[in-house]
Amino acid sequence: MNTKRFCLALDLKDDPKLITEYETYHQQVWPEILESIRESGIKNMEIYRAGNRLMMVIEAEESFSLQKKSEADANNLKVQEWEKLMWKYQQALPQARSGEKWMLMEKIFEL
Repeated sequence: MNTKRFCLALDLKDDPKLITEYETYHQQVWPEILESIRESGIKNMEIYRAGNRLMMVIEAEESFSLQKKSEADANNLKVQEWEKLMWKYQQALPQARSGEKWMLMEKIFEL
């Protein structure tokens, strides 16, 4: 089965205490959140941090769509609760549009 890969970026608030709390939440992600990720067709998701910059790598089924995932998330009360909680720790990238959180990164090199 073919897969798609996406890389997204987001910043955390530059506060060591908040960053530690954010990482703690990601060591025990709510089961409903993990279920929503898997049900959307995402096969693997990783988040990396350098300072307060985050990078998320998603590997998903060929049929996966970021738009469909976003629509499903908007209709999932538990996902909305999680996103509201995470926004306490996150901040948009300087170039983000109003209301935009995770920004899709453009691939500029591949070997």
